[in-house]
Amino acid sequence: MATYVLIHGAWHGSWCWDKVVHLLKGKGHKVEAPDLPGHGKDPTPIQKVSLQAYVDRVCKVLDAQSEPVILVGHSMGGIVISQAAEYRPERIKTLIYLTAFLLQNGEFLLQIAQGDTEGLVLPNLIMAEDQSHATVKEEALKEAFYGDCSDEDVARAKSLLVPQAAAPFATPISITEKNFGRIPRIYIECLRDRAISPSIQKRMYTALPCRRVIPMDTSHSPFFSAPETLATHLISPEG
Repeated sequence: MATYVLIHGAWHGSWCWDKVVHLLKGKGHKVEAPDLPGHGKDPTPIQKVSLQAYVDRVCKVLDAQSEPVILVGHSMGGIVISQAAEYRPERIKTLIYLTAFLLQNGEFLLQIAQGDTEGLVLPNLIMAEDQSHATVKEEALKEAFYGDCSDEDVARAKSLLVPQAAAPFATPISITEKNFGRIPRIYIECLRDRAISPSIQKRMYTALPCRRVIPMDTSHSPFFSAPETLATHLISPEG
């Protein structure tokens, strides 16, 4: 049996993984799905949220495990797991990017997102006056994130989303081939994603090749719309 650490994306929290956590635990696996600072039930003030704070939280979880883990990052969570892998390569068995930002050394999330002419997130951002955080227009949430999800899941998600700190979006990641590069990578691409368009996903995993690319015919949130299929891919990422 394996140990999974599941890292959510922007605006979300550990709650988005609930269905997948249930399925993985049902197969006898150990699962950790932490709230990143400022997300879910974590009380960190948004002014103190940074990429480093995210990574420190993940490293703390990794250090507490008895064996190397399968570390999964969704969307923005991709930059978090990449940076954590640089700091704790010996604590990670496999990195799995779920329609996630897979960046090269020195790149930052906003840099890639701004080149996504098909994505719906940036055109629908509402920035705070002080530019410290952002939300997404309510009327755009379903199409951007949850296109194939049930009304029940969409309603629950909307009730739990939180403002997203801007700082992590603009912070370059710092990774090396010696540390990050030694860990096997898997990419799960979502072919109906309107948050990170399929063309951008492909551009990222082509620039930084992965051991395997697994297609899913879903929106940005397969943990809601196709949890059984997603869990199967996480359990057997090598096919």
